[in-house]
Amino acid sequence: MSIFQSVLAARLIFILGILNLLSLAAIFATCRCLPASRFGKGLMENRFYRKIFKYHCYVWYVLWVSVIVHAFFAIMFAGIPF
Repeated sequence: MSIFQSVLAARLIFILGILNLLSLAAIFATCRCLPASRFGKGLMENRFYRKIFKYHCYVWYVLWVSVIVHAFFAIMFAGIPF
């Protein structure tokens, strides 16, 4: 299909790649073991962090959907190299 060879597809692949990176950063930042570590010891005292911390599981859904759609469009855009 021509939609997969358009500039729109390339932009969508790029945007989804950025969303993947941001989702991974959010998952790492809200990791359940981070507050117990030496690095994040005082994080649970921060009200903003506690608000974000409770959405950790939902960020995984965003990441997986983004990765699947990103991979689909990338394969349709560039093809399978072998």
